[in-house]
Amino acid sequence: MFNHRERDVVWMAWPLRCTLAGLFSVIGAGAASAHVKWFCAYNVAGQPRGLEKVLCQDFELLVGVAVFWLVAGCLLEGTPLGEAIRRALNRATSLLRIHSELVIRAVCGCFFVSIWAIGGILLTPELKTTSVLIPQLQLAIAAGMLSRRTLPLAALGIVILFAFAVHDYGSFHLADYPIFLGVAVYLALTGLQREVFGVSPIVIVRTATAITLMWASVEKWAFPEWSFPIFVEHPALSFGFDSEFYMRAAGIVEFTLAFALLWTPLVRRCAAIVLAGMFISACFEFGKIDMIGHSAIIAVLVTIIADDSIVANDRRVPWLAAFGFGGALTATLLAYYVGHAAIFATTIL
Repeated sequence: MFNHRERDVVWMAWPLRCTLAGLFSVIGAGAASAHVKWFCAYNVAGQPRGLEKVLCQDFELLVGVAVFWLVAGCLLEGTPLGEAIRRALNRATSLLRIHSELVIRAVCGCFFVSIWAIGGILLTPELKTTSVLIPQLQLAIAAGMLSRRTLPLAALGIVILFAFAVHDYGSFHLADYPIFLGVAVYLALTGLQREVFGVSPIVIVRTATAITLMWASVEKWAFPEWSFPIFVEHPALSFGFDSEFYMRAAGIVEFTLAFALLWTPLVRRCAAIVLAGMFISACFEFGKIDMIGHSAIIAVLVTIIADDSIVANDRRVPWLAAFGFGGALTATLLAYYVGHAAIFATTIL
């Protein structure tokens, strides 16, 4: 048993451990960013880790560390240093900002040509199909990226592919990929040169990206064992941390950065930079399948980095970030677990 001094030392070491784990989860982003369903066995209908086990001491401390850095970033944004960083980002991304639409169109076109060339894939590597119509639709979508006038038709094609995937694999599985619907809406509105109730296309696809990544974070906590084979094949990715703890930390890092995409301009742009770096580094570790599968989200993140739009009279003061984060975390956890229990008759706790 620990004496009082030893217990104090151990307790004080926990926040440091959580901070280091979060830092290493960003640096060693291969396991965190590679979509586990593309490389390991999985069972969507299986029993997830109960919330009682997920919400452990490690998890609570990791959340505390995440909120600290999130609020710190919000505070920095309102300082002269934050303003200088924003201006520097604007200068560095000026050319990209002008051609952001072209970037997304080009990457999406390459994405659909790539999955057509591989064959037998609906939208992502684990979504298999034997339909002879799907490849033709994928090529048609890619061709639709060549002109702004045909973007709405390409968007419709993406929605049809998504509907096929929902029919074959179920709505819960496809809850991993709302980004495809976000991209479809972006392409349609861009082609039509319209907004939805004053909301621009980039805001819609950015929101879809955030939801996609927040949902994926919960999966790291609910089914961490899916990723364990990755640590066997790539042991350096965990930096010596226990696999269970590392997956909790990786999920928190991803969720925090995903939530930051919904927040104020500098915070979301910095989060997009880190996320893009994570996904790109994972491509080097896991190869062309990961590169193709994540190409669309990387293109969207690059566009978010270049987006310099601001909200007039923005009332999101820094301390609200902590409450927003807590609300988003609670809502996503409940949606995942309640939805899973309703569809697959599993337990929540």
